[in-house]
This record gives sequence, structure tokens and C-alpha cells, in this order.
Amino acid sequence: MDSADHLSRSIDLAVAAITGASLARYDDPSPCSDYSVREVVNHLAFGFLLAHRSATRQAWDSSWTAADRTPYLQGRPESEWAQACVEEAAAAAQAWAAPSAWEGESQMGGSPMPAAMIGSIMTSEFVVHAWDLAVATGQPFHVPSGLDQVVLDGVEAMAPMGREGGWFGAEVTVAADAPVFERALAASGRDPRWTPAG
Repeated sequence: MDSADHLSRSIDLAVAAITGASLARYDDPSPCSDYSVREVVNHLAFGFLLAHRSATRQAWDSSWTAADRTPYLQGRPESEWAQACVEEAAAAAQAWAAPSAWEGESQMGGSPMPAAMIGSIMTSEFVVHAWDLAVATGQPFHVPSGLDQVVLDGVEAMAPMGREGGWFGAEVTVAADAPVFERALAASGRDPRWTPAG
């Protein structure tokens, strides 16, 4: 399985978590610090848009901020969010399926970096936030063997920058022989045993 396959599977996990989340749970808390379920959905929606634009080398609109709704969700009732995310996620996956998407340099939110690095970051982001959404809304969640190691590698590579930027919490201690994905969650500052009850 190559990088494009890993990214595609990570998008599938995120889409499944979004479509499986009841609207009645949108105000519930999530493991992602300070994010409600609604905000995790919006964050993933931004991720799909970011991934799509990075793959196709489209400039990021500087007026778009995380404090707002994702542009393609603005003005839509929440009952339509899941389908809108499905459509944008499919466009992102299709764009990254092209070998050229992984070559050279692109941008992630306006910051230039190697395209392959962006693909790796997005793979980890989609899986970790899919877990956030799944556990917050009572959905089962399983990361396929192989993808779990890719996510761990990606999280560990991002962790220093993430902690410095404030979008990763302090690493959570887990057993050295904990499952690979649990170690990825811990490295991202999440408690793998988090529940909505606290």
C-alpha cells in the first residue's frame, strides 16, 4: 500500500465518522481540546478543502479562518453537512490519487512545503480527528494494520511543531507495548481511553 492509498483510507475513516455522527450529539464534547463534536466536523471539513487545494496547487484564500465555518458549509443547515463533506472528501481523495500530487512543492494553508509531507500530515490528521469524532459520538473505530504505523510516524514527526503551535497537548503516558494507534493518540496529546463522561 502506498502513500496515496493510506491517505484515501484515512479520508474514508473521517467520512465514516462524520456520516455516523448524530446531529443530536453536535454540542457534545470531544477529545480534541476545546472542540465540540460540531467543531470537529467543521475542522475535518476544512481538512478536506485544504487537502484538495494542496493536491491541485490552488491557492488558499487568506480570508478563510478556523474561527469560521468551512466555506462550503456556510449557509447550509447542519442536516446537509455530512453530504457536503462526503462530496469534498471525494474530490480530495481523487486529487491525491494522481502521482503528480505527491511531487514537488505545494502549500498547506499558505505555507509552502513538500507535497509528500503535506500528504503525510493530512493522513495522520484525518485519522486522529476521525477517532475524536467517533469516540465522542459512540461509534466503533478501527484503524487498519499498517495505517496505524503511518499515523504514528506522522504524529511523531509533527509533535514538536504541534506542541509549539499549541495544537497538540502534552504527550500522554501509555505503556511501551501499547497498541500502535494508542501510541499515536498519546503522542498527539490525547488519552486513548477518553470517554464523553470524562
